[in-house]
Amino acid sequence: MFVAFMKATLQMAIVYLFGCTGEILIEKGGNLNLGIPGIMCLGALGGAIGVDIYFKAFGFNNPIWILLMLFALVFTGILACLGGLIYALFTVTLRANQNVTGLVLTTFGVGLMKFLGALIPIETLTKAKDTFKATFIPYTKLGGFGEIFLSHGLLFYIALILAIALAIVLAKTRLGLFIRAVGESPATADAQGIPVEKYKYGCILIGSFIAGLGGLYYVCDYSGGTTFTDGAIDAFGWLALALVIFSIWKPTIGIAGSIVFGGLTILPNFLKISITQIRLFAMFPYLFTVIVLIITSIFGKRSIQPPSSLGINYYREDR
Repeated sequence: MFVAFMKATLQMAIVYLFGCTGEILIEKGGNLNLGIPGIMCLGALGGAIGVDIYFKAFGFNNPIWILLMLFALVFTGILACLGGLIYALFTVTLRANQNVTGLVLTTFGVGLMKFLGALIPIETLTKAKDTFKATFIPYTKLGGFGEIFLSHGLLFYIALILAIALAIVLAKTRLGLFIRAVGESPATADAQGIPVEKYKYGCILIGSFIAGLGGLYYVCDYSGGTTFTDGAIDAFGWLALALVIFSIWKPTIGIAGSIVFGGLTILPNFLKISITQIRLFAMFPYLFTVIVLIITSIFGKRSIQPPSSLGINYYREDR
């Protein structure tokens, strides 16, 4: 039972990790994007459209996994980045309210996913799951360790690599220094010759693509065959936003936090508890996030605080 629980925990954690990693990059650039749930929905829709186009073009027999994944990634990127571009255009160029724009984007993404997603046959997603979850590692020979850590599809490991890579980029590279400078004080960064708008656009678009991969993973790898009208993808997006705070804007802590959130999400499936108790478990991630907020407020260390300009539009004329 322990092996099954840990495997299910890690599988669920990846949905949160994609959303959290993408939003951390966006917030490090100084923008608070409450549209992440909508972008994850757009990513899920794009991935489903991609695999549907592939199967209609090449048939269901013996799909070429790398080509199928390429179709899914391309369409996920198109729709997720489109959502990010809309958000960037309104908040960076037009300087609209970031909170309102994000909420509108979430509403749009959820609505579009449920409307167009209903046209995608469930059989298409079920078939895609078999391909996405394919692994080339002989994990069965490694017992419980292999079952827990090595029995996953490619997207699982991509999520971990992206989180670790982002942590290294932000902490160790010149590019990461510029991103953090834009998020902390865009006026100072601008005065130093850093193109603030370009960095904000880059963070938002790349972060949106990463978050969109969370929707793709959920639909084509984790659940496979879920209906878009009943899917809870946007709910996972909100938890991913909470996870950003829980991880104190550090991608590596986000990995650990996503495992905690994933475990709390699937734990009721392994326990014989009532509906009321299941709903109580659903509150725990938010409760832990509130506790982290209180702790960071009390200690006040700069290293565990959000970027100083987070959620504040930059007006160059006021510099």
